Amino acid sequence: MRLTVAILLTAAAPALAQPWPAKPVRLVIPYAPGGPVDITGRLTAQKLGEILGQQIVVDNRAGANGNIAVELVARSPADGYTLLMGANGPIAINPSLYAKLPVDPVRDLAPVSMVASSPMILVTHPSLPARSVQELVALAKARPGAINFASSGSGSTAHLSGELFRSMAGVSLVHVPYKGAGPALTDLVAGQTQVMFTGVSSTLPYVKAQRLRALGVSSGMRLAILPDVPTIGESVRGYEVLTWYGVFAPTGTPAAVVDTAQKAVAASFATPDARERLAALGADPNTLPGAEFAKMIRIEVDKWSRVVRESGARPE
Repeated sequence: MRLTVAILLTAAAPALAQPWPAKPVRLVIPYAPGGPVDITGRLTAQKLGEILGQQIVVDNRAGANGNIAVELVARSPADGYTLLMGANGPIAINPSLYAKLPVDPVRDLAPVSMVASSPMILVTHPSLPARSVQELVALAKARPGAINFASSGSGSTAHLSGELFRSMAGVSLVHVPYKGAGPALTDLVAGQTQVMFTGVSSTLPYVKAQRLRALGVSSGMRLAILPDVPTIGESVRGYEVLTWYGVFAPTGTPAAVVDTAQKAVAASFATPDARERLAALGADPNTLPGAEFAKMIRIEVDKWSRVVRESGARPE
């Protein structure tokens, strides 16, 4: 009997020690297909699958500004087989935006690796007589409350980027929320609204066609794809906003699994192909490992909590 048990345990040992991942991994994306988080998430899934030798299955779980997906992953088994493609909205903004959340994304999710970051771009309809950030600020001060800015929704990064600008520039702008960036951008191009802070990739074609005017980018440095467009911070000192994307696991996931996943993300976005595909989205690869990513998230949470508090932003 002892010999039989010993043989069974010996045979089972390789299975018990089987390295992660031994089966397909699910990557949950908190938004519908087609947006920047989804596109970045699908690229991440493809590249991780190539590195790890396992299928990474994309699972879009949109709703509640990303809270549905965050809760799903946070409550999943902490075994590395359910991951989240997170972004600053669900992770860093929602804890201040919502009075009560089903889970705490900072406490209940373990940052694996940042993947990429990208700036917002400040664009205006050409009918607005402002050709620079300085002129927009002067115009808004001369016409308090007369200029509106569209966003993808109340409490979105686009909305709060505008609120941060309003506060730092000392101007009065009227917020016009939409149900998504697409409808907001459509109305801006049609001249129904005047100003918008939005993603670079979706806006670039309109800027090149001169249907929208680009006044500034929200990054600390000018973009290579828009070298003539200054940073907003050149006119409004200290202004900087980056949207970011990263991979998260449920808190309690084994350190060895998190480490393997982090190294795989870093290897995935070290390839020229991945970097070029991110550049086409107006994003830069930025594979901060978990500990550094966690520090950045704490800074982001503090930053956006102040903006939410001062603006009185509430979810729709």
